[in-house]
This record gives sequence, structure tokens and C-alpha cells, in this order.
Amino acid sequence: MQDNKHVILYIDDDKDFLDVMRMILEKNGYIMAEAASAEEGLRVYKDIKPDLVIVDLMMEEVDAGTSFVKELRALHNTAPILLLSSVGDDFNRLADYSAMGLDGVLQKPINEAQILTLLKKKLHTA
Repeated sequence: MQDNKHVILYIDDDKDFLDVMRMILEKNGYIMAEAASAEEGLRVYKDIKPDLVIVDLMMEEVDAGTSFVKELRALHNTAPILLLSSVGDDFNRLADYSAMGLDGVLQKPINEAQILTLLKKKLHTA
């Protein structure tokens, strides 16, 4: 936490999604840190130790998001991790995301109510 606000790290290579997420998070009392790649996200993660991480599945590589999650597990991360993807609904049905170290999967386009509900749930149980 920073200034009594939860810090959310959002990693996505799409500037439009970063801008929309920042608007949603900041108007609802969160602090957002961002990164445009998995590599940059790892660096920011180490610097700020966020309360929760949201990562896009497909960035510079098809599975950049899942590779990033593996890196966080190796660092003994305890912050909840949410995957945001355009294949989110299918991913939820077909994959055991908890076995991958994920705490949830969100579908693009961004659904503000869904994200805020999940953030409250994960941050109060984290």
C-alpha cells in the first residue's frame, strides 16, 4: 500500500488498455503502476512490490503473460495475479488457471464492474 491505497501493477503492450485501466483504477481509489512488456513489468514489480498484478496474456510473445507469472512464482510472489486476455472466457473454461499461479482471468475488452468486484475480493483476502 501507498498512502493508504492499494498499488496495482498492470502490464500490457497496448497503450489504450493501459490508459483505460489507469482511469478506472485511479477514479476508484487505487494507485496504478504500469509496464509495456513482461521484462519491464518484472523490473517494476521488483521496485514497487505491488499489492496486486494484472498482466496481459499476449504481448511481445504469445505467452508473455504466463512466462511473467512463472517469473513471479520464482520470486515467491504473494500478491494476487490476474490475467487479462482476449481469450479470457475460453481460458477460464479450458484451463486450470490456479495451477498456473493465477488468481483469476478477466476478459478483454475491459469490464469496469467485473474488474472492481474482483479487485475488492482479492485485495480483502490477500
